[in-house]
Amino acid sequence: MVSEQPPWLAQAWRELGQSEVAGSRHNPRITAYFKELGHEKHARDEVAWCAAFVGACLERSGHKSTRSLMARSYATHGTALDNERLGCLAVLKRGNNPAFGHVGFVVGWSKERLWLLGGNQGDAVSVTSYPRSRLVALRWPEAEPLASQTVAADVFPAALEHVLEMEGGYTDDPHDPGGPTNKGITLRRLASWRKTKIGPTTRKSLIADLKSISDSETRAIYHAKYWRPAGCPQMPAALAFFHFDAAVNHGVNGATRMLQQALGVTVDGEIGPETRGKYMALPVPKILALYAAIRRKRYRALPHFWRFGRGWLRRVTRTLERANKQHANGQSISTTRTPPDLNKGDSPMQNVEDSKPKWWGESMTIWGALITAAAAVLPTLGPIVGLDINATMIRDLGDQVLSVAQAVAGLIGTAMTIYGRSRAIQPLMRRDITVKL
Repeated sequence: MVSEQPPWLAQAWRELGQSEVAGSRHNPRITAYFKELGHEKHARDEVAWCAAFVGACLERSGHKSTRSLMARSYATHGTALDNERLGCLAVLKRGNNPAFGHVGFVVGWSKERLWLLGGNQGDAVSVTSYPRSRLVALRWPEAEPLASQTVAADVFPAALEHVLEMEGGYTDDPHDPGGPTNKGITLRRLASWRKTKIGPTTRKSLIADLKSISDSETRAIYHAKYWRPAGCPQMPAALAFFHFDAAVNHGVNGATRMLQQALGVTVDGEIGPETRGKYMALPVPKILALYAAIRRKRYRALPHFWRFGRGWLRRVTRTLERANKQHANGQSISTTRTPPDLNKGDSPMQNVEDSKPKWWGESMTIWGALITAAAAVLPTLGPIVGLDINATMIRDLGDQVLSVAQAVAGLIGTAMTIYGRSRAIQPLMRRDITVKL
């Protein structure tokens, strides 16, 4: 017996023990099998679901299924086998009607019996033995994975290159809660990866190691701590590209929750059957657009947006562009390294939706500066142009009123300048104005 199990069998073992619910309610883990294959109207655990279970496990592992609810549809699926093989499909007959049957994954065999890991076996996902006399066919699933799911070998290198470009080199910005970071790897992450605690005796050496971290260790950390835990290997390529970048920047749980918001499924931070079924059913560009919008909203709500906001928004824009290009062309994504650190606020980056320039007259920063200047300059320049501001104000209101008014105007102008600068994300443009005197 072959000891190494195929990926679809690993998916099947994860569902072991899922059972039907008595009464009018349904087990959502079971109804998800139907939904993932496009049979939402039949998503009830009273409907025979052995083929739905097999199809869901195959597609979750990135392989083709028949997408049929008929067990016998697998009698011609993939490649015929002369002998049993761990994880192969066994199609069985059921009764005398040739249209009826059962299908499951072979996990054991003897001269007289086959043991199948399958759905709807005793109203549950279980391992059950069947007599060989019922065997119709042994089949090995399609050798070629689903085209939209081919991500692990082809997309991870490009996705990692993109993330490294976005993250930049070593930084230790006091405004960055991540602390010392190099290539997007924080000091805490490196210490955890090496199973070392950060302390007075280890901090200095860990920082030195962080600054000189190798490409191979960087790749290993990203693959083990972000790419795989975020569920990227099972996603369509373009979505995996975008989701990986989000997982690095927001954390795996935070990114998964935003993806689930975009999909309109239960937000629990776990990539389960419901989430997988939904992202397989929706057009990838639509998911990406919704996901990007949620990321932008999330960034704007962060307390450090004033410092890093423009870089963050530009990062979403660039990641979205590259993911959509990958989806459209079905080819690997080329990235071009750029010197600026795209996470930092001093980079001239903005959201694509905010990239249209605005007229300077709409800028709160400009108006704040003008008011401040007027409050400071007019009392001196007024008499030159015939406006005896000081004398009039002194006679009518007194020195105190003038001082207070000037101070208030200066304060308002300064406040507008500071506030306008902190929220500005758009470049300015000139606009011609005609003034008639």
